[in-house]
Amino acid sequence: MTNLVNVRYLTGFTGSAGAVVVWVDGSAEIATDSRYGVQVGDECSDIAAHITRAGRSTLNARLTATGVSAVGFEDRHLAVADWRDLGDDLGWTPLGSTVDQLRMVKDDTELGLLRKACQASDDALAAALPRIRVGVTEREVARWIDDELRNRAEGPAFDTIVASGVYGAIPHHQPTDRELADGDLVTIDFGARVEGYHADMTRTIAVGQISDWQREVYDAVQAAQATGVAALGPGKTAREVDASARSVIVDAGFGEAFGHGLGHGVGLQIHEAPFLGTTSADKLEASVPVTVEPGIYLPDRGGVRIEDTVVVHADHVERLTTTTRDLLVVG
Repeated sequence: MTNLVNVRYLTGFTGSAGAVVVWVDGSAEIATDSRYGVQVGDECSDIAAHITRAGRSTLNARLTATGVSAVGFEDRHLAVADWRDLGDDLGWTPLGSTVDQLRMVKDDTELGLLRKACQASDDALAAALPRIRVGVTEREVARWIDDELRNRAEGPAFDTIVASGVYGAIPHHQPTDRELADGDLVTIDFGARVEGYHADMTRTIAVGQISDWQREVYDAVQAAQATGVAALGPGKTAREVDASARSVIVDAGFGEAFGHGLGHGVGLQIHEAPFLGTTSADKLEASVPVTVEPGIYLPDRGGVRIEDTVVVHADHVERLTTTTRDLLVVG
């Protein structure tokens, strides 16, 4: 394994350089450099470690010495040049998304970390909201959110999005010095990270009084989000869940303004399997956390997105982010 996220998942090692071999009996060997000699012993003391700057070559030699006839490798993550350097004597077999799919279903420990990350996210927003008012900038709001996340967790799970006014039509708008104005809708997309596990939530808030068209858009997104969450369950396909929420927005007359997928899995990565979308082949299982985040984006006018991280259980859906989805109004 060469993808550091999967190395961490399989071994517990959190360093920025490493590769691992997992043998058929479940044992493993990891290679990393001297910067992480102490760390690798602390984080995965039950795994044989090779401290070297030639990690892949060292593990390749170990594989060759055992006489194995086939070795799976992460073809989606290993550069072609690096793969060629390993030679063609070991029967390299592409793994595709095999390990990524293993990570999709979370155990109790992982779900517990996600709950903590989501609680920290809810608390961070609650702490920042009283400071949001006419005249403050998008950058200030983002900084307040990030500071609150750092007070409660490892820090932000990703770059916080604050999109006000017309910028709300840009799903991944980066905060600017634009000052919030009366009548703005402001989309805030953020999350905390706890022991490597990522929360993801979005709320769109109102600054002062908003117009009828803004309320219409908000109500459509809120209804679509509720419908999408209700459609989740083991055995449901990603496409049918997406379609259930998307139909609400289409019926409201905003179908062309919802261009992205309904959501995605979260865990050691902020975007991971399964992916809820019109072309996804994924299927849901129990103990799988996903986001549900429909949006409507109207160029030169603004937009709305509402997102929660939720967990699909065998007999119910658990919302991990719990801040109200009713429109929050600030001064």
